[in-house]
Amino acid sequence: MNIVVCISSVPDTTSKINFTDNNTKFDTKGIQFVINPYDEFGLTKAIMLKEKTGGKVTVITVGDVSVEPVIRKALAIGADEAIRINIIPTDSFLTANSIANFLKASSFDLIIAGRESIDYNNGAVPGMIAELLNLPFVNACNGLEVDSKTVKLTREIDGGKEKLSA
Repeated sequence: MNIVVCISSVPDTTSKINFTDNNTKFDTKGIQFVINPYDEFGLTKAIMLKEKTGGKVTVITVGDVSVEPVIRKALAIGADEAIRINIIPTDSFLTANSIANFLKASSFDLIIAGRESIDYNNGAVPGMIAELLNLPFVNACNGLEVDSKTVKLTREIDGGKEKLSA
């Protein structure tokens, strides 16, 4: 099974955040960046699936060379390959469209992405990627099982759990 995991680089929550003099941007000097924790959960699950079913795990992200430490961390965790799309991610659609355009020419069985990024609390990119690729999409899963013919998903909903299979 070939699994693609979307990851993003976010400020470590233990970093002290400062803003530029005119308060229009946050100052990245001295800030440690990490893999978005929700994306790291997805990466960990992808690696577990790979160990069970075989195949490979590829991480994909957008950004300039400043995101490379996060890519190296993903490879150290267990990803087999990494792809960096060299753009500055100025908005969710640009990010999703760039990833979708790359994936159109790729072979994969499953795309995993975290439910949201902790820097902007934005969860729009995964759904946009699915729409741009005309793929089914389930958001905020906290359970994933795959066998040779079936995918079973679980997610928390108001009043309980929702279970889906395909």
